[in-house]
Amino acid sequence: MDRARVIELLEKVRAGALDPAAAAEVLATLPLAEGEALLLDTHRELRTGFPEAVYAAGKTPEQVAEAAARLAGAHDRLLITRATEAHAAAVLAVLAEAAFDPVARTISWREGPPGAARGEVAVVAAGTSDLPVAAEAARTLEMMDVRVSRYEDVGVAGLHRLLGALEGLRRADALVVCAGMEGALPSVVGGLVRAPVVAVPTSVGYGAHFGGVSALLGMLNSCAPGVAVVNIDNGFGAGMVAGRIAIAARGAS
Repeated sequence: MDRARVIELLEKVRAGALDPAAAAEVLATLPLAEGEALLLDTHRELRTGFPEAVYAAGKTPEQVAEAAARLAGAHDRLLITRATEAHAAAVLAVLAEAAFDPVARTISWREGPPGAARGEVAVVAAGTSDLPVAAEAARTLEMMDVRVSRYEDVGVAGLHRLLGALEGLRRADALVVCAGMEGALPSVVGGLVRAPVVAVPTSVGYGAHFGGVSALLGMLNSCAPGVAVVNIDNGFGAGMVAGRIAIAARGAS
């Protein structure tokens, strides 16, 4: 249950339109929703400002669909990450208005229109091969009602492409920078902008890249100030970090 629904419930009690015992019964089920092999945290939005997201990898389509239905009943928005077409088909059967993004590998759903934009984050992808991770970050930010500006295929092999985007990059409240190979792009960006940079190493590269470990170590050793690093391919985590920074920068809650 989101904050707005809790406030609405309490207003009904104050106005005498709802019995306190009935409201207490609703609140008693607030923290958790239990399903088959699932224990969903329906209290998370009240604590952190964003509902629990469903990580679909390793879950059956039926489990993901059940989680989607239960979370949609408690919140006005839903995000599922690492989803396949089979997951999407199962979710769409219970939430017809959900949207599947095959590039980001996400399923998203909203009850009603998006809220007013709360800050801006630039999502930067070094190459086209990094787009799935960048798209996951962008979709996460959009579900947080944060404005997203995207910059794609601007890696260090052609620095003129990055410099052409500099005006937009400097306008952002935070940046998510996704790169594979040697992972140099976040350091370059970090030396050009004032806002914090959330670096995302991707599992893109040849043999000695070690599935993203080379990029991860390169980013952890960045000499540019203001660069923080999330785990390999963790676009969702990067989006959450950058989104919270942007919202805080604009003084929103």
